[in-house]
Amino acid sequence: MALGDLMASRFSQSSVAVSNHLDECSSHEDGDLNSNRRDRDSDAASSSYTNATATTSMAYFPQNIVLCELRHEAFEACAPSGPSDSGLVSKWRPKDRMKTGCVALVLCLNISVDPPDVIKISPCARMECWIDPFSMAPQRALEMIGKNLSAQYERWQPKARCKYQLDPTVEEVKKLCNSCRKYAKSERVLFHYNGHGVPKPTANGEIWLFNKSYTQYIPLPISDLDSWLKTPSIYVFDCSAAGMIVNAFIELHDWNASVSSGSARDCILLAACEAHETLPQSAEFPADVFTSCLTTPIKMALRWFCTRSLLRESLDYSLIDKIPGRQNDRKTLLGELNWIFTAVTDTIAWNVLPHDLFQRLFRQDLLVASLFRNFLLAERIMRSANCSPISHPMLPPTHQHHMWDAWDMAAEICLSQLKSLVDDPNAEFQPSPFFTEQLTAFEVWLDHGSEHKKPPEQLPIVLQVLLSQCHRFRALVLLGRFLDMGPWAVDLALSVGIFPYVLKLLQTTTPELRQILVFIWTKILALDKSCQVDLVKDGGHIYFIRFLDSVEAYPEQRAMAAFVLAVIVDGHKRGQEACIRAGLIDVCLKHLQGSIPNDGQTEPLFLQWLCLCLGKLWEDFTDTQIIGLQAGAPAIYAPLLSLLSEPQPEVRASAVFALGTLLDVGFDSTREGTGDEDCDDDDEKIKAEISVIKSLLNVVSDGSPLVRAEVAVALGRFAFGHNKHLKSIAAAYWKPQSNLLNSLPSLAHAKGTTNVYTNPNQYMPYGSIVPPVGPLLRVGNDNSVTRDGRVSTSSSPLANTGIMHGSPLSDDSSQLSDSGILNDGVSNGIVNHSRPKPLDNAIYSQCVLAMRALAKDPSPRIASLGRRVLSIIGIEQVVNKPVKSAGTSVRPAEPTLLSPTPSLIGLARSTSWFDMNGGNLPMTFRTPPVSPPRPSYLTGMRRVYSLEFRPHQLNSPDTGLADPLLGSAGSSGVSERSFLPQSIIYNWSCGHFSKPLLSAADDNEEILARREEREKFALDHISKCQHSSVSKLNNQIASWDTRFEAGAKTALLQPFSPIVVAADENERIRIWNYDEATLLNSFDNHNFPDKGISKLCLVNELDDSLLLVASCDGNVRIWKDYTLRGQQKLVTAFSSIQGHRPGVRSVNAVVDWQQQSGYLYAAGEISSIMAWDLDKEQLVYSIPSLSDSSISALSASQVHGGQLAAGFVDGSVKLFDVRTPEMLVCAARPHTQRVERVVGIGFQPGLDPAKIVSASQAGDIQFLDVRNGNCAYLTIDAHRGSLTALAIHRHAPLIASGSAKQIIKVFNLEGSQLGTIRFYPTFMAQKIGSVNCLTFHPYQVLLAAGAADALVSIYADDNSQAR
Repeated sequence: MALGDLMASRFSQSSVAVSNHLDECSSHEDGDLNSNRRDRDSDAASSSYTNATATTSMAYFPQNIVLCELRHEAFEACAPSGPSDSGLVSKWRPKDRMKTGCVALVLCLNISVDPPDVIKISPCARMECWIDPFSMAPQRALEMIGKNLSAQYERWQPKARCKYQLDPTVEEVKKLCNSCRKYAKSERVLFHYNGHGVPKPTANGEIWLFNKSYTQYIPLPISDLDSWLKTPSIYVFDCSAAGMIVNAFIELHDWNASVSSGSARDCILLAACEAHETLPQSAEFPADVFTSCLTTPIKMALRWFCTRSLLRESLDYSLIDKIPGRQNDRKTLLGELNWIFTAVTDTIAWNVLPHDLFQRLFRQDLLVASLFRNFLLAERIMRSANCSPISHPMLPPTHQHHMWDAWDMAAEICLSQLKSLVDDPNAEFQPSPFFTEQLTAFEVWLDHGSEHKKPPEQLPIVLQVLLSQCHRFRALVLLGRFLDMGPWAVDLALSVGIFPYVLKLLQTTTPELRQILVFIWTKILALDKSCQVDLVKDGGHIYFIRFLDSVEAYPEQRAMAAFVLAVIVDGHKRGQEACIRAGLIDVCLKHLQGSIPNDGQTEPLFLQWLCLCLGKLWEDFTDTQIIGLQAGAPAIYAPLLSLLSEPQPEVRASAVFALGTLLDVGFDSTREGTGDEDCDDDDEKIKAEISVIKSLLNVVSDGSPLVRAEVAVALGRFAFGHNKHLKSIAAAYWKPQSNLLNSLPSLAHAKGTTNVYTNPNQYMPYGSIVPPVGPLLRVGNDNSVTRDGRVSTSSSPLANTGIMHGSPLSDDSSQLSDSGILNDGVSNGIVNHSRPKPLDNAIYSQCVLAMRALAKDPSPRIASLGRRVLSIIGIEQVVNKPVKSAGTSVRPAEPTLLSPTPSLIGLARSTSWFDMNGGNLPMTFRTPPVSPPRPSYLTGMRRVYSLEFRPHQLNSPDTGLADPLLGSAGSSGVSERSFLPQSIIYNWSCGHFSKPLLSAADDNEEILARREEREKFALDHISKCQHSSVSKLNNQIASWDTRFEAGAKTALLQPFSPIVVAADENERIRIWNYDEATLLNSFDNHNFPDKGISKLCLVNELDDSLLLVASCDGNVRIWKDYTLRGQQKLVTAFSSIQGHRPGVRSVNAVVDWQQQSGYLYAAGEISSIMAWDLDKEQLVYSIPSLSDSSISALSASQVHGGQLAAGFVDGSVKLFDVRTPEMLVCAARPHTQRVERVVGIGFQPGLDPAKIVSASQAGDIQFLDVRNGNCAYLTIDAHRGSLTALAIHRHAPLIASGSAKQIIKVFNLEGSQLGTIRFYPTFMAQKIGSVNCLTFHPYQVLLAAGAADALVSIYADDNSQAR
């Protein structure tokens, strides 16, 4: 059942519990509580004021949850890493693929002469290479055996060269070994020794050969053999007591390793038995049983199996030699047996061996892998004859592994058909069910397995099944399900050897495999980027470009193809070139232009990855950037520009990334100090870059930090490429002549820009929307010509301070001018060799303002990026934390800024372009200020214009203060590159594909259960609230000394736990449990507080709630885990107020949050109300306030989404509804006795959208019903001229007001006063401050009050117990 269905079914049963308590309204309201919930359209919105209760109790419980996406997990905390191309993930890749280039066979059989230390039984094993040596002349038999063995090895490694020596002397063996090593070069050499006709090896590790006349056995020391064959090599010793040789080899290698510090020798040994054992002589085995297992495993396995199976009576052994088919044809009986045998032995090895050993023995060299698979069979067969084959490196025992049972069953099924197939060549061969059954076993594991359980042992079989067309589709689907379980699963699949198989499958054209192959490659590349090289080499990119261009695939599948292509071109020049040749740019642009986001669920991911793919395609690839900017400019960025207003932040950020990577960083041309040369840049390119930057400036104040971060990165690239122009503009901005600064063109007036706001006096966005502190700026104090020939003006230590436009001191900032210092290239003290065009000047000035806005961003990560961008153009932001002076409480910034001799920010020429520590405080000064700093909060910028942006100049003597950290960087483009702010959207987006995509999260049921429990709690308490008869509400159940110096400015009661949150003017937030009287957490909202916190709200209060903290400057920060000490995390942060009225010093923001609509409303000293959609993290409405005075109180309805009430400084009240076309529902002026600001406003409790309560500073509380004219129907004179706070209960018929005279009064909706709460003087006779804030518990009759004396008290009805 869907979440919505669950909710609906519950509400239909419980709606009777939530009745409307507004009895006096019921006479003219004929609505039914159970009628349908209103739609969002304007008809329903407007009609709801006449039919006020046409809604259900469901309105109390919004179903939407915001800010819980991947991007909100830890944006501030850590930089995401994309697919890796090194470290752990590349361990699956065989370090160095090898092949065995030469095979040396040495057979010492001396047929018909038994060695002296062997006593043979009768009958005895005689077969050598399936030849009976006594069935022909000894010399002929010897040659036949040599040829047979050579042929057997060639079948396993056809390209290897086989040489053999039959009954040789030491000299012949030496010659053979030397020639093999010479032929193989650095490849592996295999040395096979059959010693059935010579004595056992000696204890010293010598093997026996012959003299020329065959009269003596001659020993050959293993050390000699090792010195001839060198490394890498593999030895097979088929003789009795072969373990002696292995022991001698290990001793030799250990001794060599201790003597020389060279690398360990790559030497592999396979021996037929242990040192004390002799080879089996039973006639059921061939004499060379070990060699037969290694070189003819199927024949050997079937012969051995027949003697032990039920078929032994009915099957003629000679039929085994007649098994029809070829070993490499899986559609024949022999081919299928070989295939099953390979799968079984591979599976046993993968499950038993350590992974690195498995990689070395089974994936590095084809011949070595075959021999070791067959060695597992040898161990099984020979252990049945009490003989234990051994190897170096040693393997764990595998002869009793349960997969041998599966092999026996498959062998039996095949052998049961053998007679009929031999008798009738046309008979049809029935394939074994082995692979189908193994896939089913794998599927069962997928249903129940996990990362913490034993890995699925069928994984190597799945890999084998990919070779078969009949099982391939099912195997790929199951493999895709497995890879989706997480990076650990991808790593396991890669280590088992899946990679070459899925790479080869890209050459198939089967349509049904395309989607699953794209999915599998998505999973592989999300873990390991290094596969990009293999894909390009094999032309695999073409496959994904075709898929991306296919219309029948779903958008999210095509998004995966775009992701794969983005990884292919990420930092890979060959990949970029190959994809451009294959027309990837055109394909991406075609789909960007043709995309109409009709399917909100899947389309955004596709758009996002098309943008990221384009961005990666032309990132740092100058040729493509030029093609993009010149030839197809409109075609390229028109579709991207349209995406900048998309509802999904990830899509907007990706579009910004794609546009930003088009900007040429300009490493190849040194822009500084080249005189007029950089004017000769291609005009087209400059124009195109300017238009890209223009579009990016429109999203500088986007609601999502993800988008703003990308804008900062793009501006950083622009600052690199246009360094000189921007530096000269920046120098003009911060020149210490305030009369010039005040004529600076604002962003709203700059030429060639488009702005959302049309009224020139209404807004000055970007640069002016900064915390209202005065930037004190000073340029260097030396009259010198700097390196690029610009003249720096003289500036004595006490010269006039330049005030940035929009700061508190620039009161005449409304006198705007399009001309001014920007076009005055000489009089402003800077001689420009190449004066930028006027258009450029306007854009450059906007860029500098935008950079400054980013440097003051509420998100620490973006502020750090912004400062880094500013430092590129030679401006360093300098911040002093407030110095608290004893005994005085100076309000930050204001008094000290007006002092006649302001503190100096610092006169040192800075060598630190960047705030390298990444925190909020930039690097400290190298030179002390001339006068000691005042106790004030100073934030500002200083020009670092004595340094041009060339790293190699950092250590030159005349900078004086070379920074060793930065100075160590060379002057190459690579080191310059590291100074650029780095984009994170690509790595961030890659994280999506490394998470499970096919299965839903397991914790959904738990979340639903918790939500259900909370809704039940809320419904019960709402019912109690509505029917409770509250008398006085003056029982103080808890009192908390917050220790705030200026008192609690705002407070909040949590709905489902006994927790109160309070904040003060210095933006310190404290969380207290009033049941246990314990402090849970305490933290600063940010490091440089300004004017305090205006509002605390809970976002997603029915789920995992987030704490929304709105500062008076309009900045909004949202925290998660805020009740856990020291573990609070910033989820998102943005500036909710864009621009403010000219001449206004502070924004005085008022905000409110509405869970129903997902909107945050913000207003203040601006001409409209901003409505932000927190799901989209985007400004969706700018509602004109239609008033000359500013808004002083704001309240959003918690029941009716889209409704809000605003109270103004002039005492007027307006009701808005964003769902109606005109937005304004009604306006009234209820406060007529004395016109003072509206202090509090809110909707009356219950479901009625038309009733508002408004309280004025004059002390009167007015009750309005918007349906009955603009006059109040009830007035309460609560406090005379001193009302400071108002609280309205969400459900109970209660209103509380507080005054500056330490009194709180509680009223009901009829205007009757229910009680008075007085703050009495303490026994020390100290006067207690005025009431700063009041807030009700959402579902209980509890009132929290915060006063200027730092106490927060919680009051309940008389019946409640004091805590």
